[in-house]
Amino acid sequence: MDLIVPEWTGAPASVGALSTTRRGGSSTGPYDDGEGGGGLNLGIHVGDDPQAVSANRALLGARLPAEPAWLTQVHGTRVVNANTAEGAPEADASIATAPGVVCAIQTADCLPVLFCDVAGRVVGAAHAGWRGLAGGVLENTVAAMRDAGASDIMAWLGPAIGPQRFEVGQDVYDAFAGKNPRTVASFQPIAGSNGKYLADIYELARLTLQRAGVLHISGGGLCTVTEQKRFYSFRRDKITGRMASLIWLK
Repeated sequence: MDLIVPEWTGAPASVGALSTTRRGGSSTGPYDDGEGGGGLNLGIHVGDDPQAVSANRALLGARLPAEPAWLTQVHGTRVVNANTAEGAPEADASIATAPGVVCAIQTADCLPVLFCDVAGRVVGAAHAGWRGLAGGVLENTVAAMRDAGASDIMAWLGPAIGPQRFEVGQDVYDAFAGKNPRTVASFQPIAGSNGKYLADIYELARLTLQRAGVLHISGGGLCTVTEQKRFYSFRRDKITGRMASLIWLK
């Protein structure tokens, strides 16, 4: 497997985290590795062979302390406690305070954000598509972590659609600009278009996190759309797999 391990200075040794790519699994067709080999699709809801997805999840599971607390993601703002969550609850973020409990979210262009506190007591993961990001999923995750005892919180921004490929309409611009005027600079008008912009989801997330009091922010800079041989991208391919970003306390 081709795995991305977050590089965030100051993260406690008691935290484990990783993000998958499309490489190194059993999936074929549009869910493959981009070069005709086996893809590491982890999504059970995208039309892939269930046996291939099970094999991929088992391969990933060998690197984890326990089965991930998978979510049914709905582009919302709900945060659940992975310590006690059962099944795959409808939510777009989770936190955990118990060792070995794995918070997990799936993406294929949306922004995955992993969290920990510097004391190594609380971790979290959030799925930040533009709707959830504008609606407050990151703020809600930070608040849930603080309620669980987190002090100084760190965040890592995983692979997402890059600022040169994230074309959005006036509705997306308005959703952010109306909430935080500082986000206006994260939108670049597309010449000759009628109310179209290129949006920087990484910068939007940074501004949102900073406003929530999270000042230690790492990651960002990858692009799931342009790096076809490494990442799944719904915007690029429509029919495609899902990657996962995961975090846990050791």
